[in-house]
Amino acid sequence: MVRRREGKPQSGGRQRLSARDWADAALTAIGEGGLAAVAVEPLAARLGTTKGSFYWHFTNREALIEAALRRWEEVCTEDMIEALAPEPDPLRRLRRLFAEATAAAARDPLELSLLATSAHPQVAAVLRRVTERRIGYLADLFAELGFPPDEARRRGVLGYTAYLGHTQLGHAVPGALPPTAEQAAYLDSVVDTLLRRD
Repeated sequence: MVRRREGKPQSGGRQRLSARDWADAALTAIGEGGLAAVAVEPLAARLGTTKGSFYWHFTNREALIEAALRRWEEVCTEDMIEALAPEPDPLRRLRRLFAEATAAAARDPLELSLLATSAHPQVAAVLRRVTERRIGYLADLFAELGFPPDEARRRGVLGYTAYLGHTQLGHAVPGALPPTAEQAAYLDSVVDTLLRRD
């Protein structure tokens, strides 16, 4: 879940909100109610400000949606990849990625809300970019683990499919997944299956 940063106090005790604050609030709204939940007045009320603050940063609702989607791409893809970079072992990076990505998706329905609105042109564009980036990152990990490029790409697609299926099932029918105490072992078995060489 994207966390909203606190703005700077304005005169009169109000917080001065940034474009990022608005984007984060829009992402929270999308997670709760889809794109239809991105409306200026309710977001202003949630942020404790006026519509004037919105128009200071954005020309219209579409500009806010675009900023929110870029923020999602940054926080939920690029920041996660960057956080894994210091780990030199590609197998540890792969296991950490599955553990951390599935835990984040379990806490926040935003990803599923975006997938449910994939026909929207703004969402479709960012989903294409994010999907390609994530599959590419997975393929690079499999290549580091010794798989030839075509096979690494195939396993990257399969790994991403496993992640999306796990996320969908976790929100739709959570009881179908192993209990929390068994999640780590289960995810390790998913990675082991993806690494199997016949």
